[in-house]
Amino acid sequence: MSDQRPEENENLLNFIASTVEMIRDRMATKEDVERMVTKDEFEPVREQVEFIGGQLETMRDRMATKSDIARLEDKIEVEVTAVRGDIEQVHLRLDGIDKAISSRLDHVEAEMSRLRSVVYLLVKDRPDMLRLLGQTPQT
Repeated sequence: MSDQRPEENENLLNFIASTVEMIRDRMATKEDVERMVTKDEFEPVREQVEFIGGQLETMRDRMATKSDIARLEDKIEVEVTAVRGDIEQVHLRLDGIDKAISSRLDHVEAEMSRLRSVVYLLVKDRPDMLRLLGQTPQT
């Protein structure tokens, strides 16, 4: 230290003094130490914090954003439109089947009517034959 100038010595002493004061200020007071907890005492709190953090993370993973909901609404709208189109196609097909069956039934009824007329003409002289058709002969 003898090689150093008095000014440098004073700067060094000031630096050491300010460092010691800073360390002293940072040191905990007796009351601070008494309020501190041990690791074992803190462990249940840490476990609860970790548990709650895990629960929050799970909830965040399960929650949908507005854009997720908007995409889902769009998808549902597309699906509903497709189902409506399918229902309309089924409705049109059923209408076509109904018309075809009605036409065939009308044709069968007409043919049955003609057949009855022919049978009645054939059996008009033989009333006992009407029993075969489920009719009782008229007397």
